[in-house]
Amino acid sequence: MTRLLACLRADIVCGVGLLTRMPVGWLARDGLPYDMTRCVWTWPVVGALCGVAGAMVFVVLMRLGISPLPCAAAGVAAQVLLTGGLHEDGLADMADGFGGGATRARKLEIMRDSRIGSYGMMALALALMARVGAIGGISPALALVVLPVAGALARTAMVVMLARLPPARADGIASGMARVPAAALAACLLLAAALSWWMLGAWRAAGAMVVTAMVAGAMIRLARRQIGGQTGDVLGAGACLAECALLMAVPAFS
Repeated sequence: MTRLLACLRADIVCGVGLLTRMPVGWLARDGLPYDMTRCVWTWPVVGALCGVAGAMVFVVLMRLGISPLPCAAAGVAAQVLLTGGLHEDGLADMADGFGGGATRARKLEIMRDSRIGSYGMMALALALMARVGAIGGISPALALVVLPVAGALARTAMVVMLARLPPARADGIASGMARVPAAALAACLLLAAALSWWMLGAWRAAGAMVVTAMVAGAMIRLARRQIGGQTGDVLGAGACLAECALLMAVPAFS
């Protein structure tokens, strides 16, 4: 039991510390069995909490009588602040690399460059507009369920991509996460499915999971063709695109 609790604590520290800017140093202890791949089961939970934060900002501002689009922009900004723009940065880097590189090596080189180019700027602007527009078009009550589910399933898409793609380069955080434990992957999928079913109901949850699978599958094929595998930027881009697709699609499900 002590070993299990230590593993759970270590996974929470890894998951929250990797995907957000929230301080988790007070949870960390020397000797904890840290494992970056084992912590993937926490990713849907972290994503759901980020979605809750964004939804709460949106709802509170709507209750104050502010127009929907500024409220939605503030909600997205709250999520970006929580994550440090991690996934958005990945989307911009991937767009620059895949759009501007002629060879696999050149694509990876561009993706590592901290400067943003025209492809990255366009992809980032369109993704943010899609999220703000989608959130601004739904009711506060619906936002409270859709945003957490979108956040959870977007991170689940990252886990699926991580499990299905080999590392594209020999260095970087993602290169050390080549083998996702089967138990952690199963726990991630079960948590995401249970949360979706609980918050959306059976039919909407099924639709949301189909959308997630479609985005993850498309990203897997694209990344394999472009660079032969995954990087942290590819995973972040997958999460960002999955969240955009879910925010647009889920409210339309009857």
